[in-house]
Amino acid sequence: MADELRARIRSGALRPGERMPTQAQLAHEFGVERGAVRQALRVLQSERLLTNVSKGSPATVAPDPVGALTGPQAPPLPTTVALAPRIATAFGAEHVEIDAVCLTSISLTLAIGEPLRQIHAGRLKPAKVDVRVLLPSRDIDLAFPVPVEGGADGWVHERWLAMRNAQGQVLQHNLLALRATHGIDVRVTFRALPFTPPVKLYLLNGAEALFAYYTLTRREAEIDHERPAMYDAQGTQSMLFAFRQGAGLRDTTFVEQSHLWFNALWETISSELVLTS
Repeated sequence: MADELRARIRSGALRPGERMPTQAQLAHEFGVERGAVRQALRVLQSERLLTNVSKGSPATVAPDPVGALTGPQAPPLPTTVALAPRIATAFGAEHVEIDAVCLTSISLTLAIGEPLRQIHAGRLKPAKVDVRVLLPSRDIDLAFPVPVEGGADGWVHERWLAMRNAQGQVLQHNLLALRATHGIDVRVTFRALPFTPPVKLYLLNGAEALFAYYTLTRREAEIDHERPAMYDAQGTQSMLFAFRQGAGLRDTTFVEQSHLWFNALWETISSELVLTS
């Protein structure tokens, strides 16, 4: 429920300052008890998307819900919640620059969808977009995902490689299409890392660094009617921490050092990456 209401606020379906439906109406719509409604509303209040959450009158959408998700004081949020609005804000620049270090680029591909929709709707029009992505090489033994029981991990590697390639191809295609549809100068480049990144990092317009840990969990996969166990990380749910240039010495230094780290990897030990099987 919180995810759905958050999406409505972020899309503008629920506008800043607008009163929410009553808790009784939300309970009926989602088919849940009022206790679940109150819990979802409290989550959104903690994210500063809602105000006046109580048992009485309906809550109100915050005056600046986008700022609550993207401002320098925004709380850490799951990648699926935090990344899209921040990237959409970055696309408001004349020259958009996005650098990313990740395992498959799933989160980035999903998040890019938000500014693409705004470009197609005529609300955004950057002149130039440069995207650089560092992904693990297909030729290394991944630290994760891996089978729980060890041994041959060919099936895990092949699943990861197929996902890496598919997500990268979709990201590349969707961005490069802006050349033909809107005349935007777009460049998308991938390079391969000789190691499995334990964290994900997004650098936006040289001004912001978004950082998250890959936390491993045990889960089962569906392979030829069997369900082997594997250790994997659900990167879309990783909590994203934001650091912004000019928001204090700590934040500024983190952004600067993140750029130095990314560029050092890009220019030294990374290699050409081709998004094919």
